[in-house]
Order: sequence, then C-alpha cells, then structure tokens
Amino acid sequence: MSLNSERPHLLVLPEDDANRQIANGFVLNTRLDGRRIQVLTPPGGWLKVLDCLCKEHVKGLQANPERRIVLLIDFDDDAVNRSAYVRGQIPPQYADRVFVLGVESEPERLRATCNKKFEPIGEALADECAENTTDLWSHALLKHNAMELARLTADVKPFLFV
Repeated sequence: MSLNSERPHLLVLPEDDANRQIANGFVLNTRLDGRRIQVLTPPGGWLKVLDCLCKEHVKGLQANPERRIVLLIDFDDDAVNRSAYVRGQIPPQYADRVFVLGVESEPERLRATCNKKFEPIGEALADECAENTTDLWSHALLKHNAMELARLTADVKPFLFV
C-alpha cells in the first residue's frame, strides 16, 4: 500500500536487516493501518541511521508536520548512553516526533532468548501496543524502551491502529 503523507504517518528507519525484519513483522499485524506506516531501507549501523535522519529526513519532518519517525537501533549493551547520544543529535524542534527504540544488545540475542524469528517478534510487539500490554516489551532486552514506547504509543495509536 502507498503511504499518504498528507495524513499522520510513521516512518521506521531500522539500523540493519534484523531490525528491518522486526519492523516488517510489526507492520504485518492486521491491527495496523498499513497506509500509515512505512519501513525504510536500513542504512547499516546506528551512526548511519543518525546520518540518514539528519541528511534525508529532517527536511521531511520540516515539510510535513504529520510525519513521525522511529529510529530502530541496536543499543549494543549501552542503552542509557547510546539513547542519550542519539536523542542529543535530534534537532530539538522535531524531538517530539522522533522516537528511538531498539534491543538492549542486538536483535539476534532477542531472537535466541524468545525462540522466535524476527517477524513474529515484531508482530507480537504490535499486538501488545494494540492491547496496551507489555509482556514481550517487558523482556530484559526490551524493557529499557518503556518511556519511549509510552510516548510513541500515545502519539501514534490514534491513527496507526484500527
């Protein structure tokens, strides 16, 4: 489906292919309006995600007040510092529409501990957003996302979930 950029919508910028697969699983959830979310091509690294945001997507945020972006990155066992660094690079005027989420270590560890493939993990995370539950979101490798997830859900749930 084609994204309607004139209406509220969400772009997901995944760091790498593993994060892209999780995001694709999220989008496959039947509770989502697929015309309101788009998974972008991974640039290949969390620093490249930041570079891509600044060089390609800030202009889109400026031109389109209905746009939101999720930066889906690996925190490489340093969620507190990496999250603070990434948030510090987001232009302040767009900080309320840019969200930073990811696995505490890397998606491969989450896949191993959950014993699920990436897409089913993403679909389960979407279910929990729709149902206001946090079983998987409370996993040791995801629980650091709690505040950002609450902020994101409050912002996008009204238009993203059907």
